Formats: sequence, C-alpha cells, structure tokens
Amino acid sequence: MNKSPKTPGPAAMPANGRRFKPGTIRRLLSYLGAYRIPLILVVVCILISAGASVASALFIQTLIDDFITPMLLNQSSDFSELLKAITTMGCIFAAGILATLIYNRMMAVIAQGTLKDIRDAMFSKMQKLPIRYFDTHTHGDIMSHYTNDTDTLRQMISQSIPQAFSSCVTILAVFCSMLYLSFWLTLFVLLAVVFILRAIKKIAGKSSTYFMKQQESLGTVNGFIEEMINGQKVVKVFCHEERAKEDFDKVNDELCECATAANIYANILMPIMNNIGYILYVLLAVLGGAMAIAGITNFSLAGAGTLTLGTIASFLTLSRNFVNPIAQVSQQLTSVITALAGASRIFELMDEEPEADNGYVTLVNAKYDKNGELTECDHSTSMWAWKHPHHDGTVTYTKLEGNVVLDHVDFGYVPDKIVLHDISLYAEPGQKIAFVGSTGAGKTTITNLINRFYDIADGKIRYDGININKIKKDDLRRSLGVVLQDVNLFTGTVMENIRYGRLDATDEECITAAKLANADKFIRMLPQGYNTVLEGDGSGLSQGQRQLISIARAAVADPPVMILDEATSSIDTRTETIVQSGMDALMYGRTVFVIAHRLSTVQNSDVIMVLDHGRIIERGSHNDLIAQKGRYYALYTGAFELE
Repeated sequence: MNKSPKTPGPAAMPANGRRFKPGTIRRLLSYLGAYRIPLILVVVCILISAGASVASALFIQTLIDDFITPMLLNQSSDFSELLKAITTMGCIFAAGILATLIYNRMMAVIAQGTLKDIRDAMFSKMQKLPIRYFDTHTHGDIMSHYTNDTDTLRQMISQSIPQAFSSCVTILAVFCSMLYLSFWLTLFVLLAVVFILRAIKKIAGKSSTYFMKQQESLGTVNGFIEEMINGQKVVKVFCHEERAKEDFDKVNDELCECATAANIYANILMPIMNNIGYILYVLLAVLGGAMAIAGITNFSLAGAGTLTLGTIASFLTLSRNFVNPIAQVSQQLTSVITALAGASRIFELMDEEPEADNGYVTLVNAKYDKNGELTECDHSTSMWAWKHPHHDGTVTYTKLEGNVVLDHVDFGYVPDKIVLHDISLYAEPGQKIAFVGSTGAGKTTITNLINRFYDIADGKIRYDGININKIKKDDLRRSLGVVLQDVNLFTGTVMENIRYGRLDATDEECITAAKLANADKFIRMLPQGYNTVLEGDGSGLSQGQRQLISIARAAVADPPVMILDEATSSIDTRTETIVQSGMDALMYGRTVFVIAHRLSTVQNSDVIMVLDHGRIIERGSHNDLIAQKGRYYALYTGAFELE
C-alpha cells in the first residue's frame, strides 16, 4: 500500500531537521560543468552588460559637467560634441542590450540541457530502485520530482542564477564607481546597506523554511490527486465524493498555508527594498546638496575637489544601480531557495539505495555440440543455460530446466514482522504448482521472492540447483514469465505491447503468441488490428481483452517458468473458458506457479498448496485434498455452492 510522506505543519521545521540535503549546490554545479564554454561566454556577456550599466551612470557626470553646464554658461549653440558623446553612449547601451539578449538565450539552452541530464539520471536511477521503494512512496510524489521540482530548477538556472550573478557584478562595479565619485556619499550608502542586509536576512530566513515545506506539501498533494484519479470509479461507486473532498482539503490546506507563508515573505521583500532605495535616494540628494552648498571637500579615487552638480546627479543614479541589484539578488534568493528545495528532493531520490545484485550466474543461449556437451551460442536456440564462472577461470553450464525449490524460507517486509514461516516446496520441471488461501495468506509474496523483488530472511531458494542469490536479477527475471491480475499496458500499438515480453520478437512470433493466448481474434477486430494504438493503459479495451494481451506478452517471452498471479480473476466465466485453453497451451511443458482466485482453475494442478497466515497448512493434488476434508475441502465446497 502506498503511503504519503508526512507533511510538517506550517510552523514546524522540515522533517529531516535541515533545510537542504548537504552537497546540493555542489552537485548542481557538477551538472552545469558540462556546459563550461557556454557558461564562460555567458559570464563575458554579463560583464559587458554590467559595464554598460555602470558606464551609463558615470556618463551623466561627464554629460552635465563637460557639455551641458559649459553650453549653458557660454550660451553656445554648437551641439556637435554633445551629439558625438550621446552617439558613443548609444553604442555602449546597444552593446549592453545585445549582451543581455545573448546571455539570456544561452542560459535558456543551458538550463534545458541541464534539466535533461538530471531527468535522464533520475529516470536511470529509478529503474535501479527496488520494488520496496515504489511500495512506500506515492506515484504522485515521485512524479512531482519530474515536474514541480525540475521546473523550479529551470527557473533558477535560466533566470535566477544569471540575474543574481549580473547583480553581484553590477554591485561591485557600481561600488567602485561610487568610490571614484565620492568617499563621503559612498560611506553613507554603506551604512544604509547594513540596515538593508539585516532586513533581507530576516525575511529570507523565514521564507526559506516555508519554501522547503511547500515542495514537500506539493508532492503530497500530487500523490493524493494521482490516487484519486486512479480510483475515481471506486470513489463514485461508494459515493465517497464528499469524504474525498474533505481529505483533499486537508492536504491542500497544508500546501496553501506553506505556500502562503513562503510567498508573503518573498513578495514583501521587493517593495521593502524599493522603498528603502527611494528613501536613500532622497537622503543622498539632500546630503550631496548640503555638502556642495557648504563647500565641503569631496574626496574620491579621482582625488580631492568640490562636489559638482554632475557628480551628485551621477552618484544618485549609481545609488539606484547599487540598491536595485541588492533587491534583485534578494528577490532571486527566494527562487534559488525553492529550487534548492526541489533539487534536495531530487537528490534524495538519486541517493536511494539501488537494488542490490551480487549475482554472477548469467542466462545464455545454449546448444549441444558434436560431443554432446552444452555450450554457449550467440543466437536464439530455444534452449537456455546458466553460465557459472569459477574462481579458477573455468566456466560450467547448467541447462535451464525450471526446477524451483524453496527450502525452509522465512520472510518479512520489515525485519521484526515475519509474514512467511518455514515455507518449503519442490517444483519439478513441467509441474503446475497452485497456491490457494485467503487474502493476506502470503500467496503473492512467495512469487515475489522467486523473482527476487524482495530477499528472504532465512532459508534457501534454488533454481536448477543454483541459489538464486548467485543469479543476476536481470537473468533470473528473464527466465520467468509473469502474468499479473493488474494489467499494465503502455501507450503504443497492440503489437508493441505484446513485443514488450521480448523486444527482439518478430511480428510473426507476436501473432503466434496472441493466437496461443486466444487474443488474435479480438485483436484483428480492432480498427487497425495489431497496429491499433492503445492509450490510457488500454482503457478502450475490456478487462478481459487487456488480460489476454498480457498473457500474449508472457507467451512471446517463451520462459521455462511461468507465474500466474490470479491472471483470470478479472475475466468473466465465458471468457475464462476461452482463455483457459490458451493458458493450458502456454503452460504445457513449463514449470508453472498459479495463484488462484477460482478453485476451478487449479483442479488439474500437480500440487496445490493451501496457505494460511504465511504457513502451508495443506498440500497435495485436488483429489487428495478433497479426501482430507480439510481447509481446501471447505473452500472448494463453499465455492461450489456459491456457483
């Protein structure tokens, strides 16, 4: 059963006790490292853009002191020098605009490329995670990593990082320019900046906590919605709409509280910074004017002198160019915090322990040579063998027969709660072994252990005499065909869905498998036959038709061992009769494990295992168990009476 991660309340700290996963920034930079050359070009463009911005502010001093003031005093009508200066400044502005355009476009390319790399790495890692991970995390929360979390990274990489870097460069350039104009006025600005930074620290600290919780709550909401969409028919059948809305309101309210708190602090930051900037502008104008009137000597990097009107005007413009970037950095900080929260969740997924596989025995195509010895070959021969390498460099081959033995197996999904107790069974090649019992008796769990979806706590499972822990999981699962009660069909044609069982199967082999499963007839009646595109998990097909395609998929894999997990439980009685003959043909000559919902489907089994609370309480053929008049007899007669 999927469990949604617990979402902390709006006043609580994140569940892990920290804001972000350690090393998040370093790992993000490692992905950006693949784009070193474009990033260098971006840095150059940002420097040009920042330089143009500072030059425009300094130009005001030159414009007023060297051109406008002399022209007014001398009443000159020669504007040629002024026009040259304005043209020069126009070129500088154009260079700044072009540089800004270039680096914004390049950052968009870098951002999408980086996100592609992250999504590829995340999906690749997801394929290596054990089934346990997907059993304990909602699908919606996992999907949130690919959507919401990566989208916050896109915004940070394409917008926040370049803007923040541009602002930092601008702050440094403007600061040097202010020192070039006036030490006294610069000192006054620095005193104001101390106050500004204290305000930013307090507001940003509040918002960072809530943005982290916002991402966690968003994953919870996505998980809930995904479950409700999948179970919408159940919701309507049981008139559960009002309760579903109440439950959704709870998780949605938590998200609303976290998002509201985060955005309140984020949204008030810029207005506060702007107002402080305006106040600083006015105070600088008053202070500069007073210094000029009082004749106070102005000290600067250019030397000592009087404070001119051009210097004051230029400094006022620089002050705006100094405070605005600080405001922009603080505003982008919220985007960065959100992105780091998303990145932290992504890297938590990437850092999950992968499915362990210490196996070294592999499955290979095999044939008998002239001497009658089993050898490996590079093409399909309908014969398989286990390739067992030894420490001395030699290799032995064991023909895959389908002999499965469970020897005193104990298992628990969690270490302190054992659900299977002392399970022993012996399935010889070609035998049909059936598991019956009430829900939760452990039937499906046994087949999960044979597949090594989970590892046993005690005992041994041997496949053709080989401990399955020594067999590589991919090779082990390739030798097992599985037909589940819940059918998963993928977007694509019917042919592609059947070929999913063996990717190198030809069209003819897929059609043969469909005929074996008695699916060929209804498939040919579809609009485009085998080329009909299925969408929405094959929602246009009946449950029985979807199951027939699933059986055909297992048939084309042609495995020596089959696991049928209540494969016909979703099919009506008439369809079951059609399917059963195909199933019998599919099972012929194979070792088969059947989990039965209808006892009528297991009467011809070689051995029937009756399970109860994780223990085998009865075993034998149908006739033997009926003669014993035990639990199986009670189940069978009850089912017979119900029919």
